[in-house]
Amino acid sequence: MGDTTRRRTVLAAGAATLAGTVLSGCGNDGGTEAAGDYAPGNAPGSAQGDPSAGAAAGGGAGTGQALAQTADIPVGGGKVFKDQKVVVTQPMAGQFKAFSATCTHQGCSVATVKDGNIVCPCHQSLFKISDGTVAGGPATRPLAAAKIAVEGDKITLA
Repeated sequence: MGDTTRRRTVLAAGAATLAGTVLSGCGNDGGTEAAGDYAPGNAPGSAQGDPSAGAAAGGGAGTGQALAQTADIPVGGGKVFKDQKVVVTQPMAGQFKAFSATCTHQGCSVATVKDGNIVCPCHQSLFKISDGTVAGGPATRPLAAAKIAVEGDKITLA
C-alpha cells in the first residue's frame, strides 16, 4: 500500500506541474496596459509630454523606430506595419493607438483595417480600433497593446 500511495503522489505532482506549464502558455504576455492613447505633442518623451515617461520607455524623444507620419494613419482607420508587427490606429482625430499585429486566435498576422476594425484574414476575427477588444470571433481575447510615441507629425515605437 505504501508503493501505491507514493506512486499516486508522484503522478499527482507531475500532473500539477504539467497543468501549470500548459496554463501559463495560455496566459497573456504580461501586457495589461492600455494601448498608447496619444495626441501629437502629448506623448511620452515629447516636448509637451511627461519627460520621465519617455525615459522609462527607453530614452528620450525620437529614440524609437520611426513608423509613420500622423497623416499616414486615416481617422477612423489605421495601418498595419508587418515588419514591426504592430498596428497603429486613429479612432478619433488626433488620437493614436497601437496594438500587436498578432491575432490572439491562432497567431496569424492581421492584415487590414476596415470599417473601424482590425481584420485577421485567417479566420476573420475583428478587433476594435479604439481599444483592440474583440468585435467578432473566433478570437476571444483582445490584441495586446503596443507602445508608441507621437511627436509633432511623427509616430515612433516607444
